[in-house]
Amino acid sequence: MPYAAHCSQTENTSRAIAEVAGSVAAQLGGTEPDLSFLFATRDHIANCQTLAQQAAAITGSKVLLGCTGESIATGGVEIESGSALSMWSAVLPGAELEPFHVTFEQTPDGPICSGFPESTGDSAAARAVFLLADPFSCAIDALLDRFADEWPGFPVMGGMASGASAPSENRLFYQNSDLEQGAVGVIIRKGPQIQSVVSQGCRPIGLTFIVTKVQDNVVLELGGKTALSRLEQTYAGLSEDDRHLIRKGLHLGVVMDEHKPVFTRGDFLISNVLGADRESGAIAIGNYVRVGQTVQFHVRDSETADEDLRHLLTVCRDKKSQRPGGALLFSCNGRGTRLFSQPNHDAGVIQELCGPLPLAGFFAQGELGPVGGRNYIHGFTASVALFD
Repeated sequence: MPYAAHCSQTENTSRAIAEVAGSVAAQLGGTEPDLSFLFATRDHIANCQTLAQQAAAITGSKVLLGCTGESIATGGVEIESGSALSMWSAVLPGAELEPFHVTFEQTPDGPICSGFPESTGDSAAARAVFLLADPFSCAIDALLDRFADEWPGFPVMGGMASGASAPSENRLFYQNSDLEQGAVGVIIRKGPQIQSVVSQGCRPIGLTFIVTKVQDNVVLELGGKTALSRLEQTYAGLSEDDRHLIRKGLHLGVVMDEHKPVFTRGDFLISNVLGADRESGAIAIGNYVRVGQTVQFHVRDSETADEDLRHLLTVCRDKKSQRPGGALLFSCNGRGTRLFSQPNHDAGVIQELCGPLPLAGFFAQGELGPVGGRNYIHGFTASVALFD
C-alpha cells in the first residue's frame, strides 16, 4: 500500500507518536514515505518538538508537515473532544516535492513574506500545493494572490490551524521542528494524480442577479436596484423553512464561469453576508466582487451540505477508472456535530463513497481549495484531496 494512516487518543505525547508512526511504518512495509502529515490536538503542544522529531525519525519521511487542530479526522472518524494525534503518509513514485516555510513581516505598505518558493520547473507537471498556516500570523489572502501570480494553475489545498484563542498558541510542524508562526507547505510535481473536492455545502435560492454597483466587498446594487431590496424580493418568495435558514445565516454565491448557460450548485464561490445597511440598501460580503458578475443568494443546512459533498465526491470518483488510494480532509470547525445531527459526517461520507482508504485531517479555522480554477480561503467548507 502506498498510503497509510493511524491515530492515537493516548494523552502521553511520546507514546502517542510512537504508536502512530510505528503503525504507519509497518503499513508501508518499512518503505520510507515521501510525504507525511501530522495533526494533533492542542494538549500535545507542550511536547511538539519531541513529536515532530520522533515522527521524522521513526518513519524516515522525506517531507513532514502538520499542525494543531481543534478536532482531528482519522479513517472514517472525527474526534471532536479529547486528545488525538493522527498521522498520514504516502509513497509517491516519480513525484518531486519542494517543502517551504513562509514567514511574514508587517510594513507600512503591507505584509512582506519571506521563504516563498521560486517558480521554477515544469508547470505542466503540477499536481498540487498543500498549505497549513497560523491564522494569527499568516496573511493568507496575500499568500494566495502570490500563488496565483507565480504558480498559476496549481490547486492550493489545506487549512488554517485551529483551536487557539491568541497568537503563538497554535503550532505548525515542518520537518523535525515545530513553529509558532507563518505557513508551511509543499509543492508536488509529477507522481500520482491528486484531485480536489471543495464542498461549500450551500444551495441557491431565488433568482440570479447582475452586480450593477459595488465598492470592493460592499454590494450596492443588483440589477439596478439596491442589494437589500433584491434580498427582500427573494425572501418574499421563499418557503418558511428557507426563510428560517436565511435568519440563521445568509450567503451570496458569485458565478465563477459566466459562459455557462445555466448556473447550478458548484458553479458559485460562496461568500458570507457580513451585514447590511438599511439606509443605503448595501450588503457587505466576505469577498470582493465586480460590476457585471452574476450572483445568487444561498442558504446552508445539514441536508444541503450532505447532498453537496456526496454529489461532488461521486462525480470525482466516477471520472476515474479506479478508486482513490488515500485522502486528506480539511473541514471547517463549524461542521462536525455543530452542523450535522450525527458525528463523523465528512470522514464517513468519504469512506462510504471512495473507501476504504487511509484518511487523515483536521477541522480548520478556514479551509483552502480551488473553485473555478482559482484558490480561496473558505468557511463552513469540506476541502478534500484524493490521491490516486
